[in-house]
Amino acid sequence: MFKRILIANRGEIALRVLRACREMGIETVAVFSEADRGSAYLELANEAYCIGPAKASESYLRYDRVISAAEIGNAQAIHPGYGFLSENAHFAEVCRSCQIEFIGPPHEAMALLGDKNAARALAKKVGVPVVPGSEGTVETEAEALRVAREIGYPVLIKAAAGGGGKGMRIAVNEHSLKSALQQAQQEAEAAFGNGAVYLEKYIEHPRHVEVQAIGDHYGNVVHLWERDCTIQRRHQKLIEESPAPNLPREVRQAICESAVKLLKAANYYNAGTVEFLVDRQFNFYFIEVNARIQVEHPVTEMVTGLDLIKLQIKVAAGEPLPFKQEDVEHRGVAIECRINAEDPERGFRPSPGRIERIFVPGGPGVRFDSHVYPGYVVSPHYDSMIGKLIVHRPTRAEAIAAMKSALEELRIEGIKTTVELSKAILSHPTFVDARADTTFVERTFLPSQQQEEKK
Repeated sequence: MFKRILIANRGEIALRVLRACREMGIETVAVFSEADRGSAYLELANEAYCIGPAKASESYLRYDRVISAAEIGNAQAIHPGYGFLSENAHFAEVCRSCQIEFIGPPHEAMALLGDKNAARALAKKVGVPVVPGSEGTVETEAEALRVAREIGYPVLIKAAAGGGGKGMRIAVNEHSLKSALQQAQQEAEAAFGNGAVYLEKYIEHPRHVEVQAIGDHYGNVVHLWERDCTIQRRHQKLIEESPAPNLPREVRQAICESAVKLLKAANYYNAGTVEFLVDRQFNFYFIEVNARIQVEHPVTEMVTGLDLIKLQIKVAAGEPLPFKQEDVEHRGVAIECRINAEDPERGFRPSPGRIERIFVPGGPGVRFDSHVYPGYVVSPHYDSMIGKLIVHRPTRAEAIAAMKSALEELRIEGIKTTVELSKAILSHPTFVDARADTTFVERTFLPSQQQEEKK
């Protein structure tokens, strides 16, 4: 087992990894930017090093500085968390070439699955359903128009190297496809340094269901059941839950087995999530793999009783999985609400600033993962998420009631947050009856913003 691990991240996920390490008796090395200097959780690390200014490209994304900190701090492994360098295959390769273990998948699998076209091809090869679309990237307008005519409108233009909704556009006819194609290519180039895009049939009114899985170095891959991430805005998840409500048992089983089949074919180990779209007839289609731990991993932890961060560390250290597929139970229902420092009434404008007061809810089955505290200053330089509120109850109705109560208890003063929006969503009949699709939030709560974006 590792004696010392560097955590190449910040905020909530850095604190989460740090706590897991402390429980395992592993020393930690933290890194921070000038903007995060003085963060309270840094005091829990055995050592902490500043790796640059506030701008992520000059600090958290500088793998040379991260690796230097690991070498100075005598770290044997690096946990990347999520975001930043977590899905950078080159970083993973450089870590291992420096004799520092990367707590994540092999760089070969990460590179393969990180290329969405290659991942689609692999899925098709092993019999995992994919959304109809182009065989590879489309480079010209004429090629895009030809593919769109073959698969039918509406179509979705997606960045081959992207994620998080960047480089993604919907086209409903030839006219909109011409403009959307150029916009998607430009945005993809700006966001990922790669302007390649491909086309998929746009599945109307889908649900977003993902499967959490983990594998070891010995070819064992198991799924830890699924999460429903349908409640989102502009492809950014707001609320996640497990199990996916109203999903037929045979469909649930098939989705989970497809995820395992795909990861095994990619020679994958450590934690990963395989994402699918599910249409109204319960047909499911593979869309991508997130080759890292995800924001919503506590949902899975609550329903399985497993600690995913500890499992990641053990697998990276060469230990086999301590259980088999039949040992993974699913108990009750868990729901997570992401708490973002944003103002939904002003187009989700970021709301940085000082948190004057915070009151955290509690009680059985209630968990709040956050790094903030009274007096903490939310930085404008990074992602706006400041915490995750998770509840666990025997039934979905009880979980919804518990989450609504916990959101009422949660008090964050000094900045705007998404708490009120979460409360409204949880009370809406469409959510309660599990009839929502991925555009539910925009249609129901943000119609004026949706119309403005279409102009």
